[in-house]
Amino acid sequence: MSQSTRERVAAYRINLRRAGLRPIQIWVPDARRPGFAEECRRQSRLLHGDPHEAQTMAWLEEVADPDGWQ
Repeated sequence: MSQSTRERVAAYRINLRRAGLRPIQIWVPDARRPGFAEECRRQSRLLHGDPHEAQTMAWLEEVADPDGWQ
């Protein structure tokens, strides 16, 4: 008899734990929420022309390693 979905998931999680991984839960902003895009634009406008933002972006471009990303 084949395993149920619950049993397969449990076995998969056990194997991940044996591999040294652990599950975590994180909360992130809901990009589908009304007003989300406008808030992103508002925050972007606040940073436009900020010298620290330009410095931060330059650093991010310097240290980024996009090779292999698709």
